[in-house]
Amino acid sequence: MGNPSMGDIGMTVNGQHRRAAAEPRLTLADFLRERCALTGTHLGCEHGVCGACTVLVDGQAVRSCLIFAVQADGADVTTIEGIADPQTGELSAVQAAFREHHGLQCGFCTPGFIMSVTAFLRDNPDPTDEEIREALSGNLCRCTGYQGILAAVRSAREMRPESLCMKGMSNHARKS
Repeated sequence: MGNPSMGDIGMTVNGQHRRAAAEPRLTLADFLRERCALTGTHLGCEHGVCGACTVLVDGQAVRSCLIFAVQADGADVTTIEGIADPQTGELSAVQAAFREHHGLQCGFCTPGFIMSVTAFLRDNPDPTDEEIREALSGNLCRCTGYQGILAAVRSAREMRPESLCMKGMSNHARKS
């Protein structure tokens, strides 16, 4: 007999419908990593401070360690694995800019930064340096010194807006 505290939840993750059993206390981060085998979403502080676990839920950047998977039932979730073009593997403008401008070092924080920056530039396509710094303040990096990250965001800002779109996201989440 199944565990009575387990519930069946479903969501669209990177354009694919996913359904799995989940306890009410299972975080979205753990659901993505354990039930969906998407390990690009990293767990750092597990308090929502570092931003390493940032994903997009219905187009909004959220800390997946702070919400329960059951709260995302029926949602459209995009992880770092859903940012590149699924057919060609071509990197998004933000991913390419991070690579080109050395906006990463060890890479642990990089998925969270890319998800946050993708949502930020979608909503604010021509930010000032001050706005960029403010947007980045929710993500922590212990390796890069942030100069490469700032340069990457400035570079991605210059890209055409449609190149910032996440290929794995549904149209609903892109318009949110």
